[in-house]
Amino acid sequence: MPEASRHLKYHFTMIQLPKPMLLMLCGLLSALWAQAQAQAQAQPLPFAVETALTQARVPLEAVSIWVAQADRQVPPRLSHRADVPMNPASVTKLVTIYAALDLLGPAFVWHTPVWLDGPVKAGVLQGNLVIQGQGDPKLVVERLWLLLRRVQGMGVQRIAGNIVLDRHTFAVPPTDPGEFDGEPLRPANTSADALLLNFKTMVITFTPDANGLIARVQVDPPLAGVVLPTQVPLSTSAVCGDYRAALKANFSDPQRIQLAGSFPASCGEKVWSVAYPDPVSYNARAIDGLWRSMGGQLDGRVIDGVAPPSAASFELISPTLLEVVRDINKFSNNVMAQQLFLTLGRPAPITSPTSLGNDTRPAPGTLAATPESARAAVRQWWQHRIHATDLPFIDNGSGLSRSTRISATQLGQLLQTAYASPQMPELMSSLPLVGVDGTLKRSHAATGSAHLKTGSLRDVTALAGYVHATSGKRYVLVAIVNHPNAAAVKPALDALIDWAVMDNPDK
Repeated sequence: MPEASRHLKYHFTMIQLPKPMLLMLCGLLSALWAQAQAQAQAQPLPFAVETALTQARVPLEAVSIWVAQADRQVPPRLSHRADVPMNPASVTKLVTIYAALDLLGPAFVWHTPVWLDGPVKAGVLQGNLVIQGQGDPKLVVERLWLLLRRVQGMGVQRIAGNIVLDRHTFAVPPTDPGEFDGEPLRPANTSADALLLNFKTMVITFTPDANGLIARVQVDPPLAGVVLPTQVPLSTSAVCGDYRAALKANFSDPQRIQLAGSFPASCGEKVWSVAYPDPVSYNARAIDGLWRSMGGQLDGRVIDGVAPPSAASFELISPTLLEVVRDINKFSNNVMAQQLFLTLGRPAPITSPTSLGNDTRPAPGTLAATPESARAAVRQWWQHRIHATDLPFIDNGSGLSRSTRISATQLGQLLQTAYASPQMPELMSSLPLVGVDGTLKRSHAATGSAHLKTGSLRDVTALAGYVHATSGKRYVLVAIVNHPNAAAVKPALDALIDWAVMDNPDK
């Protein structure tokens, strides 16, 4: 029975109407509701939207759209193929993020425990330094430096043993970073890791020195055993253009990266982020290289292992979930979303009286988080929070997937549920603002008119979020396009946003 019919039956029951009249009224309401939904389903697309889709050579059969009031369970204002499961690309992140805000809370943080597993004498740690990853999605080079600086602050200048990395909190199958789109050096293709250091990425900075006719090259973090030129020649090109191509970089040998070209002086300083071509060795190289660059000494090696059962010497605490989801949504960070997704699949934390604060390691005998345990956790949450039987399929939580499927209606229902929840302000503020920031900074729709998550893959373009109408109403807007020409539909999506903004306040 439709939701409105159930509510009416309840109210009529409370005033004790005769059962035949009650059934007649409920049946009438159901018929009216079905008719309203059918009218919304049959409603033609706005003229400007349909015209832009025609110009993009995208047929209406490749498009799903759902627009409805955010705060009312009424028939949608616009519904076009809204119940068809589609690939939503990065709009998938809305499911992961709202589930995380709802289950973990916006103040949730990740812990990275560190053990000085041995006594410290005369500046020497006579044992191992142990670092356990627990899924922190933002363990970037600046925070890794702070972790190692804390170790030095505890009197350690030399480690007589090894640096041991415990990565058992997540169990992620090995992946080929180039498998998805053939671009293994894209940071977006980095895989999740319980100890995700700097997104497994090299940050290469090029700084022109006009007097020396060179551009200085700096790499962060410094990677042990990796050789890269410290400078490249400047070119006199008046146009910056594609400076990456001009450098003629060769990453085929991960230990000896070559820059055979030049850097255009007109570019000014540039920062190029590149996924390290040998991700398996990245953590060891990054920690070894950074530790030595800080003046530290290491007698042993950086190896994988298991943390001791004793209390940690200290913990590095991540930014809050609220800060993390802002980074994920504004800039559509795939690996951070996957870290969050896997966090939802972790076993329940345990509390140990000997631990430093709450021990969030898996209890003995339990399994680490896997993609399947994360999918199961999100499915269970969806059934409890959104719909008991109408479930989407969420692959890895980031949208970097060809198998994820969700309908515009399902996304719309999620956004309506979120709008009525205490997490609404946090979720909405994390979304790119049209024409202002994030992935919507270059949108040509009315500036500041909507908070929307974008999604794009080959053959996929999508938008979903909240539109602020001129009438003062707020609408949920979802649009998904699955077609080879999907990349050309942005004018149509801008037109859809503008149409939703200019609603009729009398309706």
